Formats: sequence, structure tokens, C-alpha cells
Amino acid sequence: MNLRQLLEVLREGQGEAASAVSVANDPKRSEAQNLRLQIPILRPCSNPNTAVMGCGIVQAPKGPNPRLACRMRRREFVTLLGGTAVAWPLAARAQTPAKILRVGTVSGVQKSAPTWVAFEQRMAELGYQEGKTWSFDFVPAATEEQIETGYRKLAASGLDILIAAGSEIALKSALSGTRTLPIVMIAIDYDPLARGYVTSLARPSGNVTGVFFQQIELAAKRIQLIKDAFPDRPGATMFWDRLSADQWQAAQNTAATLGLRLFGVELREPPYDYERALNQAPTDHRGILIVATSPFFFRDRSRLADFAFRHRIASMFVFRESVEAGGLLSYGPNMKALFGRVAEFVDRIARGAKPADLPIEQPTKFELVVNLKTAKAIGIELPTAILLRADEVIE
Repeated sequence: MNLRQLLEVLREGQGEAASAVSVANDPKRSEAQNLRLQIPILRPCSNPNTAVMGCGIVQAPKGPNPRLACRMRRREFVTLLGGTAVAWPLAARAQTPAKILRVGTVSGVQKSAPTWVAFEQRMAELGYQEGKTWSFDFVPAATEEQIETGYRKLAASGLDILIAAGSEIALKSALSGTRTLPIVMIAIDYDPLARGYVTSLARPSGNVTGVFFQQIELAAKRIQLIKDAFPDRPGATMFWDRLSADQWQAAQNTAATLGLRLFGVELREPPYDYERALNQAPTDHRGILIVATSPFFFRDRSRLADFAFRHRIASMFVFRESVEAGGLLSYGPNMKALFGRVAEFVDRIARGAKPADLPIEQPTKFELVVNLKTAKAIGIELPTAILLRADEVIE
């Protein structure tokens, strides 16, 4: 209703009392008539010191003509009504809480792992406060079945963004739960383009974007580094599981061309029994251990580093976190930096960007990290060429 209609109501309403709500809402009446019947109108009463307003009583100010003072002037009423109309939406806005961004993931590693800590730290740097402006639904999983179940539940829980980190089973499970919810992937041990999850790295289709590691190519590079570091050792053992089968195949092919005899041991049921796995390898292959990457191997990085140290084995891992835990060598991208980058993907999507418009990124820098302290403790002397090539040497 505009101001002209309101003034008309006021003119018609002088001297009339408000009617009951059931009468005021009579559908046969016009809008102006209904509103007039609902507006509290001051009218004179038998008591010269009292005015009746709707169902309430207002004491009139004392003066030479209290009956006239009982009447509300039109300007005062318009001011009161207008002020109330403005106050209502302001109060409603003040009481409406800001929407919290909900992000969720299922992971085979703990939330306290350096990668997830880096993700949360970057979210904080971007201005998000957990519990106030965003929430992180983190579901731990010890098996593939738990990963699948976890993503189905998260997809149905009203999240805003899903993160599918690690092996192919993570992205596959996330997509089985939703084809519309934005998914930021961290494709560590598979090729999302070759497997058909996206149609292009530059312009991915559907609801998926994120980061893609070239682990197949890196698996071959690690075999080359092992051959350069230990040229006199004829054989090595590689631990792999179903989630890292592609890495095992790439490493096996490269080892054959370099003259390195590589014996693979598949680990099948978590928690993995590494003592039993090593005993399956030929004796002359037990001096070097190469560990593929999977959520379960990364979760066990401290166990594996300690295992290799106790057996005085030269070990090669994928990520520096394993070398920081006591492993000998690692070659791969900086995982903490890439998980920080994932937080930036989440931020852009939260601000309105569509996953299909965000190119999938690949790491461009790879680190060779050497733990010289471990080398000395197990009696291994590394070639100077390897030490010079290292991006970081832990002493």
C-alpha cells in the first residue's frame, strides 16, 4: 500500500474503533477497508482523561481540553506506523544468522595429518573461522567400504562442497552420491582424465575440479632415482595395494628397462602386515624398499619408516612426510602446498564459481628429500650426485 492509500484509511478511520480480526479479514471487503478495520484508532470515551486504542487504554495528558488531547494527530500516527514498518525488517535481518559453509570429506588418514592441517590453515588464512563461518565434516575410514559409505552419507547430509582426496575410490564414491554437489578432488594415484571422470583438464565438465598428481610418471622417476642412488644393488622390493596398482605396473615396466629386478608384494587387508610382506620377497631383494602411495600407506608412514629403519633397509617413499618420519628418500610434490591450494578451490566455489569453469591443476615442482641422519644410522653412504640433486637434506 502506498502513502495515498494510507492517508485515505486514516481519513476514513477517524472516530471509529478497530473491529475483531475475523471481521477485519472479510474477503468481501477491499484491501483499504480491511486494513482500516485492523488499525488501532483512538476515539473519545466517556472518561475525559482516557482514550481507548484498540483493546488497550491510554491515559490522556491533562490539560484544558483532555478530550481533544485524546485524538492522535494524523502526522504522529503516520510517523509511528512508518517507524514500525522499518523496524520490523531490520530486526528480522539482525536475527537471521549468516549461512555457514559446510565442507566434508572421507579420509583414510587422520584429521591431524600434515595435509589436512595445511588445508584448514589455508582456510583460516582466507578468512574462514571453523564453527562460525564454516564447518568441516571429517569422516575417518579404515577400509574401502567405509569410504564408499561415508561419501554416500555426506552427499545426503546437506553439505555445500565435497572433497575427494587420495585414491580413485574417493572420487568414484563421491560421484555415486551426487552429480550436482561441487566436488574438489585431489587425484593422487590415478588419472581422472584417462578414467573418464572429466572431459578436459582445462575445462572439466560436470561438478568436479581440483588437483591431479602425475603419480604414474612419478613412479617411473623413483625407480630411476633408486638405480642412480644404488647402482650396485641388483634387486628391490615394492609394497603396493589395490589402490596403487597403476604405480606398481609403471614401476615394473621402468625397472625392466633399467636392469633392476623388482619384486612386488601386494598388501590386501588393512591394517597391513609389513613383516609378513617383506618375508615374501627374495632375500637379495630386501635391501631396498619402494613404497607406493595410497591412503593406507600414507596413514602408516611412521610405521613404515620405523620398519625400514629397524631392518636397515634403504627406503624410497612418495611424500616428504615419510622422510620426516625417518624414511631415507622421497620424491614427489609438496602435499601440504597442494592441500592449501585445495582450500583456494573451495573458497572460489563458495564465492560462486562453478567447478566446470575452474581448470584442474597439476603440480609443477617436485622435491627430492633425503634423510642423511637415517642414512648414517643404517650405514648407507649416498652418492654425492644424489645429495647435490636433493631439494632438502635432513641432517
